Amino acid sequence: MAEQPARAPEVPSEKSGKRGVSRTLMKFARYTAIRGIALLVTVTIGVYISIWIANMGGHVDTIRIAQVKESVGLKFRGPTYRDMTPSERQTLMRAEEEREISRLGLDKPFLGRSFGYLASALSLSLGRTERMTSDTGSRQVRAVLLERLPTTLVLFGTANVLVFFVSLFVALFLSRRYGTFLDRAAVALAPTSSAPPWFYGIFLILIFAAIAGILPYGGLLDAPPPTTTLGYVLSVLKHMVLPLLAWILGTMAIAVYGRRTFFLIHSSEDYVELAKAKGLRSNTIERRYILRPTLPTIITQFALTLVFAWQGAIITETVFQWPGLGRLLWQAIGLFEVPVIIGSVVIFAYLLALSVFLLDILYAMIDPRVKLGAEGQT
Repeated sequence: MAEQPARAPEVPSEKSGKRGVSRTLMKFARYTAIRGIALLVTVTIGVYISIWIANMGGHVDTIRIAQVKESVGLKFRGPTYRDMTPSERQTLMRAEEEREISRLGLDKPFLGRSFGYLASALSLSLGRTERMTSDTGSRQVRAVLLERLPTTLVLFGTANVLVFFVSLFVALFLSRRYGTFLDRAAVALAPTSSAPPWFYGIFLILIFAAIAGILPYGGLLDAPPPTTTLGYVLSVLKHMVLPLLAWILGTMAIAVYGRRTFFLIHSSEDYVELAKAKGLRSNTIERRYILRPTLPTIITQFALTLVFAWQGAIITETVFQWPGLGRLLWQAIGLFEVPVIIGSVVIFAYLLALSVFLLDILYAMIDPRVKLGAEGQT
C-alpha cells in the first residue's frame, strides 16, 4: 500500500479565532449576568429582612400610634379647646387621631406596606425623617446620611486603610521569620484584639484627656471652631488621634496574626520550596510565588475594608462623640427613626453588592481558576 503523504498541520483560520473570542465574550457576559441577578436577589432579601427588623415585625406601628395619640391629646389640652364640652373635645380628638394615623399609613396592615417600603428603598427613594434633622434643618433621609458620611470616611477610612497595609507588610515580614522572638510576640499579642476598640478608647480618654489633658475628650472640632482652613484641618487631626489609636489597638494585632498565618500557609507550598531550591532571592519568591497567587484574596480584603469604612463603628463613634454615621445610627435606633435605619442599611447593602460584583468580574479576568459558563461558578 502506498504511503499517504503527511498532512500539513492545520492553521487556525481568522473565522475560527473570531468564533473563539465570541464564545469567550458570551460566557463572560453570561457569568456577569448570573452574578448580577444573584446579588440583586440577595440585596432584595436582605433589605426586606432589615425592614421587618427595623419595624419589629410591625410592632413599631403600635408605638407610633401611641405617640400620635399622645401628641393629639396634648394639642387638645391647650386653651383653644377649653370652652368645649368633654364629648365635643373627645369627638374632635378621635377625628384628628384618625386623620393623622391615615396620613402616616398606619391604618393599613404592615405586611402590605412593607412591600411599598421595599420598592422605595431599592429605588433609593429614602423619604423623610420623622424626628431627626440634618444640621441644615433638612428632613430628607439622603441629606441626613450624606451630611455624616464625610466624617465617618475621614476617621474609619484612614484607620482601616492604615491597619490593612501595615498589617499586610508586618505579616509578610513575620512569615519570613517564623519562630523568632518577634514572631512569637506577634502571636502572643493577638488576644489583645478580643477587646473592642471602644474599650481601649475609654482608657485612652482617661489617660490623655482626663489625666494628662493633652488631647480632647472627643468631638470633631475645638469650640469655637477655627476660622482658617489650616486651623480647621489641625483641629480635626487632633480630635482624630484618640479614636484612630483606639481602632489600631483593637484591630491591628489580630489582623497581623491572621495575615501572617495566611502567608505561612502559602509559603509552605511545593512551588515555593522549589523556588527556594533554585536559589531565587527572597524578595523574588515573595513577589512571584506568594503575593501573586494570593492577590485575589488581598484585593477582596482591601475592597471590603473600604466598604466597611463607610459603615463606621456605632459604639466607637458614640464614645468619642464623633459625628459620623455610626453615632447617627445609634441615635436613630434610640428614637425608632426607621427611615434613617433603613436608608443606612440600603446604601451599605448596595455598596457591598457592588463591591462583590466588581470583585467577581475582576476574578474572572485575573484568576484562571474561575470557570465561566456552564462548567461551574466559582
